[in-house]
Amino acid sequence: MSHRKDTDYLAISARIRAMENRLLTRERMDRMIDARDQSEAMKVLSECGYNDAAGLDAALLQARAEVFRDMERSAPDPRLVEVFQIKYDYHNAKTILKAQAMGTDPERLLLGGGRYEPRELLEMWRREELKGCSPTFTRAMEAAKALLDESHDPQKADLLLDRACYEEMAQLARELQSPFLQGYVRLCVDVANLRAAVRVYRMGKEGEFLRQVLLSGGNVSEQSILSARREALADVFRSGPLAGAAELGEKLLQPGGGSLTEFERECDNALTAYLAAARRVPFGEETVIGYLYAKEQEFTAIRSIFAGRAAGLDGDTIRARLRETYV
Repeated sequence: MSHRKDTDYLAISARIRAMENRLLTRERMDRMIDARDQSEAMKVLSECGYNDAAGLDAALLQARAEVFRDMERSAPDPRLVEVFQIKYDYHNAKTILKAQAMGTDPERLLLGGGRYEPRELLEMWRREELKGCSPTFTRAMEAAKALLDESHDPQKADLLLDRACYEEMAQLARELQSPFLQGYVRLCVDVANLRAAVRVYRMGKEGEFLRQVLLSGGNVSEQSILSARREALADVFRSGPLAGAAELGEKLLQPGGGSLTEFERECDNALTAYLAAARRVPFGEETVIGYLYAKEQEFTAIRSIFAGRAAGLDGDTIRARLRETYV
């Protein structure tokens, strides 16, 4: 399939600009946080186009399905949507394999939103025929099953699937010939690697263990991260969009230093800052990519707010956990 011109996105870009008015803004988040009860908080969601009568989980599931379906029908190249669906497929692969190893039913932990309907994926796996799945996904799931059978180590199987997930995202971005999307995928890899490095160092491990968990394909090479000592981790990312997050990560490695919540938030904020650049593009694939990311970010924020309210957290604590908004 040939690369689409930015002018092919004129119509959908104009429609997305209009739909962005219904995205969850900081003001709407504050109203949800400060709402007197669940019903009042759900009414704010209805302003953003959610079915507030369906209940939170059903409303979010319905909204995600509608966004993906809308963009698949409307975007000149529907494969743009797949980049955001892939992670759900690999989550479901992990869930199915772990449940199979433990002899439990994975169905309640499966997530919708992927390229493959969760229950159909489960049934195909049980029949040992992953019809319609990508070759990369099929090979990864079979390899992860063999690795789990041999090692009985679910972490190793998860890492194998993680690598395949990012490889498939990168391959799709290359096929789409989208520099903006390729940059997003590379930054996703950098975020995953920075988080992994901080986690491994906090566990008191490094060297070969760190090498095993790092992913390839980021802006910052695996070797650069491996070569840096824990006290120089921020230097590796200093010239890029993760400079602030890396500094916070480095503080976490010092006695009594730093906030894990703040570090995680800054990692996500770096992704938001990159994707938010799409709003400066009048028309093109960037508008679709940015909007899909904005909706995914919105779903996460809504869950965080309602989970915080259910846990009885005060407003300031909930706000401290929220990421920067796309709009």
